[in-house]
Amino acid sequence: MNHDAIRAFVTASRGGARLIGIDLGTKTIGLALSDLGRQIATPLETIRRVKFTPDAQRLATLCRQHAVGGLVVGLPLNMDGSEGPRVQSTRAFVRNLAPILPLPHVFFDERLSTAVVTRALIEADASRARRGELVDKLAAAYILQGCLDVMRHLADRDADADPLTD
Repeated sequence: MNHDAIRAFVTASRGGARLIGIDLGTKTIGLALSDLGRQIATPLETIRRVKFTPDAQRLATLCRQHAVGGLVVGLPLNMDGSEGPRVQSTRAFVRNLAPILPLPHVFFDERLSTAVVTRALIEADASRARRGELVDKLAAAYILQGCLDVMRHLADRDADADPLTD
């Protein structure tokens, strides 16, 4: 995980603004929203993918509605950490999104996010149909929460290392 990229993202994203987490799939886009204090991620919505422009416009509308200051985008790395075609597709989506939605973004490792969420839904005895409804936005919340936790950890660590606070 690139801590420098996360620190740069924190600096670039508007402080006090919400962040949106994105789990980009081939058929759906799961979305989650942080609170204003950037402590808690909450599932927001699942967009059924149609084509790039309407998908991007829906995302931009939600970002405006919720005064979002930055995007946390799940990066679907292979289990060995290498980048495959899905990573290239995700990076291309974000690159194409930039003119429509000019917000800072950070990529965050999403390995196993869907598996973890699916397992939790199975353990909660959710039906297959219910799991299908929830899994993408819950995976987005899992990704966003992971990034929020890292951001908080880095802020705490940086504060502990600051000699002016001693």
